[in-house]
Amino acid sequence: MAQFLLETVWLVPCYALIGGLLAVPWSPGIIRKTGPRPAGYVNLVMTFLAFVHSAIALQATWNQPAQEVFIPWLSTAGLDLTIALDISSVSVGALVVITGLNLLAQIYAIGYMEMDWGWGRFYSLLGLFEAGLCALALCNNLFFSYVILEVLTLGTYLLVGLWFSQPLVVSGARDAFLTKRVGDLFLLMGVLALWPLAGTWSYPELAKWAATANVNPTTMALVGLALIAGPMGKCAQFPLHLWLDEAMEGPVPSTILRNSVVVASGAWVLIKLQPVLSISPIVSSAMVAIGVVTALGASLIAIAQIDLKRCQSYSVSAYMGLVFIAVGVQQYETALLLVLTHAISAALLVMSTGGIIWNSITQDVTQLGGLWTRRPISAIAFIVGTLGLIGFPPLGSFWA
Repeated sequence: MAQFLLETVWLVPCYALIGGLLAVPWSPGIIRKTGPRPAGYVNLVMTFLAFVHSAIALQATWNQPAQEVFIPWLSTAGLDLTIALDISSVSVGALVVITGLNLLAQIYAIGYMEMDWGWGRFYSLLGLFEAGLCALALCNNLFFSYVILEVLTLGTYLLVGLWFSQPLVVSGARDAFLTKRVGDLFLLMGVLALWPLAGTWSYPELAKWAATANVNPTTMALVGLALIAGPMGKCAQFPLHLWLDEAMEGPVPSTILRNSVVVASGAWVLIKLQPVLSISPIVSSAMVAIGVVTALGASLIAIAQIDLKRCQSYSVSAYMGLVFIAVGVQQYETALLLVLTHAISAALLVMSTGGIIWNSITQDVTQLGGLWTRRPISAIAFIVGTLGLIGFPPLGSFWA
């Protein structure tokens, strides 16, 4: 059974996509008689199936070599666009994290957004998000990774702008979209420029090419800088960091995914590209510099904030700065562990914060206090999430 689920694990993104599509009829103006709640339940069931599928498949990957699945798509004029999927413990483990956190976010949203008029649309977009993230985790091709990142950029815009009748929400969604577009444009330049140099977009083949590549240093530096621009925008790194702060205007349940796994999508591509980026010392130094500036700067800004959600947004940027430093010094295993451990801790912090805001009707840190005596469960969750981020043993970030 486990082996069969492993061989079909590439279907996991389809669960979320089907759930998102099934939720569309409950969007405003299509189905009214039942109310929007079935949209949430349909998505919840499909996400649960995806989580169970990937969790059982993960057990079958232990001590097994990575497998590749190829899905032919387009071959013309010397250009072969075959969808390559990586089936390994790392990629399937990422599926478990993504589907598990999305399952928790959807359960959380049932209570948090109980009376919200955009329920059906919200769950449809969550399904799109989960499908894109799962596909990115499995994707073993740079070109298709770029396409998926574009879908996630669109999903960010739509989710942040869910409450489009509020001016701050509209401006936050717009700024998030435009800021990411800047990084995506340079990333596209790098992706296209890499093809004539390496002749492939497959990550394993790019790693083999990078081991023996003899490329003009200036050319490689420019291509490498373009390739890291996209992850800079996704991971909210300086100077493309302000969008994450403004995206906090969106619903808290969507922030659970955005602060945990969506920002990590850029880091995931960065880790995959690490052999190529390490060819140029200039690019490696640039990644370390960007990571240091963002980690220190975002930490100082977070300390100065009085809005609870903005504090967390800058802490996410600071943590992703550590990932950039790890990739810059060619410690990709450390970077990968940082990404996975941060996702769980950040999600717990956002959920705890949402509960505090929902009950206290304020996000002002100066007006919050006495949490331990009034809501001990929220306090315990908040403390555990914080310890998970600061490397407290035996939690995940300590091992990273």
